[in-house]
Amino acid sequence: MKAPTPSFVDFFAGSGLVTQGAKHACVPVWSNDICPKKAAIYQANHGDGHFHLGSIEQVRGTEIPMGDIVWASFPCQDLSLAGKMGGLAASRSGLFWEWLRVLDEMPEKPAVIALENVVGLLSANGGEDFRLLYQALRERSYKVGPMLLDARHWVPQSRPRVFVVAVQDHLDTSHLEDNGPNWLHPEPVRKAIAPLDDIVFWSMPRPRKRAKSLTDLIDWDAPVFEKARADALFSIIAPSHRELLDKLPRKQRAVFPGYRRTRHGKQVLELRFDDLSGCLRTAEGGSSRQFLLLHDQSGWSARLITPREAALLMGAPRTYKLSTSYNESYNAMGDAVVVPVVKHLVDHLFLPICRASQLAVPQLVANKWPSMMAS
Repeated sequence: MKAPTPSFVDFFAGSGLVTQGAKHACVPVWSNDICPKKAAIYQANHGDGHFHLGSIEQVRGTEIPMGDIVWASFPCQDLSLAGKMGGLAASRSGLFWEWLRVLDEMPEKPAVIALENVVGLLSANGGEDFRLLYQALRERSYKVGPMLLDARHWVPQSRPRVFVVAVQDHLDTSHLEDNGPNWLHPEPVRKAIAPLDDIVFWSMPRPRKRAKSLTDLIDWDAPVFEKARADALFSIIAPSHRELLDKLPRKQRAVFPGYRRTRHGKQVLELRFDDLSGCLRTAEGGSSRQFLLLHDQSGWSARLITPREAALLMGAPRTYKLSTSYNESYNAMGDAVVVPVVKHLVDHLFLPICRASQLAVPQLVANKWPSMMAS
C-alpha cells in the first residue's frame, strides 16, 4: 500500500520557493505571507486556493489544515548583520513568537517543524535567542537539531543559512542521526549548541558536485550600462580588486559580481573572484542590489543582475513566473530560500521522518498537543 503524501504548511511563504522545493513530494495545504507583491508571485506559480494573505498576528491555528511538515522562514531583519541585530525581541524577527502562538493553537502537532533564518540566529544576543528558540521547541515535546547549509553546494551563490529541524520526541529517527557533529555542523553551529543538552545531529548525504558556475548561468546577451555609468562603477572598484582584473587574459570570458559598500566614508565596489554570486539580498535587509562586471573578447561591460538570473541563482526553474517590476522580482528572490536546498531536506530528512510518523500508529494519540498546552 502506497504511503500517503505528506501535507505541507508554509509560513512566511514569500514568493513560494520553499513550496517549489517541496511540492514534488508534498501537498501544499496552507501558506501565508503579508506582502501582496510576493503573494502575487506565489499565486501565479502555485495557485491561490491554499494561500492566506495577511499578518501572522491575525492567523489562528485552529483554521489551518493539518500539516505533516510545517515550515517557517520567519523574518531575518533583526538577526542579520546588515540589520540592527535586535534579535527575537525586536518587531520583525520577534514574529517568531506569534508563529509559536499559532503552532500552539493547531489541534494536531506536525511531525516535522523546519525553521530557516540567517546565520545571525545562532549568535544574536550572545546566543541567547537561539537558546530561547531551542527551549521553546523542547517544551513542546520536539527533539531539535540545527544545521548550517550554504547554497553554493547546489547553485553558484554564496548563501549560508541556518535550518532548525524539530521532530516529535516519540518518533524513531535514529537512522537519520549521527553521534556527533558532521558536515552540517560547522563552527557557528557547534558554538551555539555547546551549552545545550539533547541536541540532535541530523545526518544527510552531501550534495553532488554543483553543475554550473556563475559564468554558465548568466545571460551574456542582456542589456548593459551605457559607457558613462559603467565607467563610474569601474572607478570605485577597490584598488586590490582592480589589480586582479587588469591581469585577466584579453579574450577570457568571465564575470565578477559585486556590491557597493561604504568603507572609511567612501563608496567602494567590492568584487568576488570565485565565479559565485554574492548572497542575494533585499533593500529591506539593509543591502544594495548586486552588480555584474562582464569580460569577453569585446572587452569590459557592467550591469545589474537581472531578475531571471536572480531566480536561477535561487534554483527556481526558468519557467517560474516573476513580476514585471524589476524591484519586486529582485526583492522576492533575495528574500527567499534556495529551491534545491529545500528539496534536499525534503528528500533526505522530511520524507523519512514522515514515514516514521505513519508507522507510529500506536502513538497517534501523542499527535495531539498535551492537555497542559490547552489549559
